[in-house]
Amino acid sequence: METVPEFSLLLPVYAGDDPSFLRLAFSSSVNDQTLRPSEVVIVQDGPVPAPLAEELARIEAESPVPVRVVRLAANGGLTVALNAGLEAVSYPVVARMDADDVSAPERFSKQWALLSRGYDLVGTGMVEFESDPDSPSAQRIPPVGAERIREHARTHNPFNHPTMMYRVAALDKVGRYQPFGKMEDYWLGIRLIDAGARVENIAEPLVKYRVGAGAFARRGGWQEAKTEWALQREMLRMGFVTQGQYLRNVVIKGVYRLMPASLKRVLFRRFVGSGLPGDQQ
Repeated sequence: METVPEFSLLLPVYAGDDPSFLRLAFSSSVNDQTLRPSEVVIVQDGPVPAPLAEELARIEAESPVPVRVVRLAANGGLTVALNAGLEAVSYPVVARMDADDVSAPERFSKQWALLSRGYDLVGTGMVEFESDPDSPSAQRIPPVGAERIREHARTHNPFNHPTMMYRVAALDKVGRYQPFGKMEDYWLGIRLIDAGARVENIAEPLVKYRVGAGAFARRGGWQEAKTEWALQREMLRMGFVTQGQYLRNVVIKGVYRLMPASLKRVLFRRFVGSGLPGDQQ
């Protein structure tokens, strides 16, 4: 007898989220899925404005699957919110979703097909959009295969965080999410790979990722550069990169973090997110 797929959808929300974006994110990841999650755990990361609170109440009342809202008294950031959500989920497999992105209808069925074969983490490709989900500006195709993923991880995050679907037990072995600036997902991926977790990516873009104005500016600055250097030190300490790779990464990534946003956008599109036909860089 075939086992019925059971997994939780983990969706963090905070005061800055748009209720209409949340409605679309939820609908695409629950109502429109060919394989629906067994439950949805929404983490409200601190107080939210009335319109967003009303949207959360509407979702709870109208969802076709059980919804649990975990309300945190204060905004603690993404790491705190995701760990709180992991404490609340009922199933051993969890799918990630952001409150302003859009999932393709077959996303979870395709990821589950790999997880059911014993993988611990499965990510997917994604396309970026600014306002219209049907008008993508670029795509991010991740590396596929264990060796390519490990090699890629030495220089770039090999997983698109909003697309992740993983086993909670695998995260438990490495300490779940840990604070690391805005790179808590990259740090998680490195620790999972280093611990021997079975990881894979689906190259097909199964998530539409919303990028707002100023996205590339937020990827830079001294704080981001210092976080990048700290991550490289940890990778060197654990033997994930060699001394030569460490020095190369510190220089290249430091320069990237400190360069103007306009130039950063071009380089990101060139080396991380490939442009789509007609993309103006």
